Amino acid sequence: MWTKLVPVTALIASVALTGATAHAEPTTPVGGKALGSRGLVAPEGVKKPPKSKATSYVIADADTGQVLAAKDAHGRYLPASTLKTLTALTLIQKLDKERKVRPSQNACNQEGSAVGLTPKVTYKVDDLFKALMMSSGNDAAMALAETNGGVPKTMSDMNAEAKRLQAYDTVAKTPSGLDEPGQSSSAYDLALIARAGLANPDFKRYISTKTAKFPAPKGHYEISNHNKLLWRYEGMVGVKNGWTSKAQASFVGAATRGGHTIVVSIMRHEGFFWDEVASLLDWGFSVRGKVTPVGQLVDPVPAGGLAASQQRPGGSPAPGASGAASVTPAAQPPLLGAAAAKQTDDTRMVGSLVIGGGLLFGLLWLGFGIRRRRRRSST
Repeated sequence: MWTKLVPVTALIASVALTGATAHAEPTTPVGGKALGSRGLVAPEGVKKPPKSKATSYVIADADTGQVLAAKDAHGRYLPASTLKTLTALTLIQKLDKERKVRPSQNACNQEGSAVGLTPKVTYKVDDLFKALMMSSGNDAAMALAETNGGVPKTMSDMNAEAKRLQAYDTVAKTPSGLDEPGQSSSAYDLALIARAGLANPDFKRYISTKTAKFPAPKGHYEISNHNKLLWRYEGMVGVKNGWTSKAQASFVGAATRGGHTIVVSIMRHEGFFWDEVASLLDWGFSVRGKVTPVGQLVDPVPAGGLAASQQRPGGSPAPGASGAASVTPAAQPPLLGAAAAKQTDDTRMVGSLVIGGGLLFGLLWLGFGIRRRRRRSST
């Protein structure tokens, strides 16, 4: 029987879990108190955002970081290939894009979506990033991870980058986003990562490229971007879509109009979402600068310092995060969601919090079992 989760951003003072101590996190939801709601949080005085079948979403002004509306913003779900945004942002800063790489057979044999790497060809790191963000290549993700020193090191680097960004809902277990017990992200974190990526010229170039020539054993072939809105939506900058059978559809995208950029992220959508995302972007452009935000996409942790939310436990939420927003309660799945909760029978959430002699039971992810070959796709 599952116990209802407290928000992942709640401060856990002391947790006894097979001798391990939990990482202390802010006492209030990152970005503002209102973002802790599982239901719709929208500004007053304007029409509510268009309906979406997504379990979770965020609409934000990328320029100011203001969250304009959200639904279950910090709900933790399987990210599928939207996790590649974190892979790219992390490794772009570490790998020379002109470096030449001959991929291993292991990288070339990755399941799911692939660009078609072969050990017979030497690729530039720049090519691999195009394959990662345009064609959602799981083979490219593994090749980049191996170039960075291997999967364990890359996972450590990605999770460190997530903490730096204050993306505390995100736990990376694979460089590709293929489902793995304990892996998670949230609509808030995807928007946060995308906003950071947009500030990186190379990241922005990769997500914005529609078609490109890609090296082959004999010459080149053309690859195209999986983000359909690059062709359909005026001002679309790009970013990343994802899908696995357990995660269902996820997407984070950004568009620029009139010198302003709006970011929309969705998680756990049952199917075709492109038109819904376009409507959410339209709504974002129509209300930006006219409403009190319901929260804030926070800035990265300063070098050598703690996040402000950790320095001031119980600190004030973002401007407009309470009082100015209308909150529609809704019964949503636990923070890790039905998708993650059902990944494996061997996955359990355990933990105990001891305060003044009283015992409160919380939940933490602990993945057990062995890695096994996956038979589902990630795009």
